[in-house]
Amino acid sequence: MKPLMSESHDAAALQELGRASVQIVHDLKNQLNGLKLYATFLRKRLEKTDGRTDELETVAKLLAGLERAAADMTTLVRYGRPVELRRAPHVDLRRTLAAALEREPDAADDDTCYGEIDQAALTDALKQINAGLNTTEVNLRRAELNGAPVGIIEWRNAQTTGDDDPFNSFAGGQGLRLALAAKVVRAHGGTIEHDARTVRVCIPLKSSGE
Repeated sequence: MKPLMSESHDAAALQELGRASVQIVHDLKNQLNGLKLYATFLRKRLEKTDGRTDELETVAKLLAGLERAAADMTTLVRYGRPVELRRAPHVDLRRTLAAALEREPDAADDDTCYGEIDQAALTDALKQINAGLNTTEVNLRRAELNGAPVGIIEWRNAQTTGDDDPFNSFAGGQGLRLALAAKVVRAHGGTIEHDARTVRVCIPLKSSGE
């Protein structure tokens, strides 16, 4: 397994560039939202005036494209800012994973997997990871790592985009969402590893009796 770590070259310069980029993207997102309002107005006018089908389809495609661009920019802005977690004690990692998958994992130990977790943030992160991997085999187990309990989530037989580091490729909207998901996992004190066919997420848990 290879740990997924971002390279750091001239950290101060990269931080300045990141802050500037986030502000630019934030401004562009506001402009896109304005364009979405105009496109929505045009669509409603066409619907009221029995606009032709091809014109309505064109406006619908325009709106869909603007919504995707705005969503990607929102993700980039979130990635560029520090992760602020709202942790709660005794959160069930198994239920968090099930909410992300919208089903129970394929296999899970009977051992309890409770941790101090921001359930909303981690659910979204696991959901994005699952969406970015072409696999349906997801397992959860409790283990010890360096003497501390962790919950290990594995996506097996995963097929990524082929990038050596799918969580640091920034390839399109999906790449951005995977990078943000990895950042949320690390903010929980967790780790992400991968090889050619498996992605593994480790989340710190509470010891038994805590």
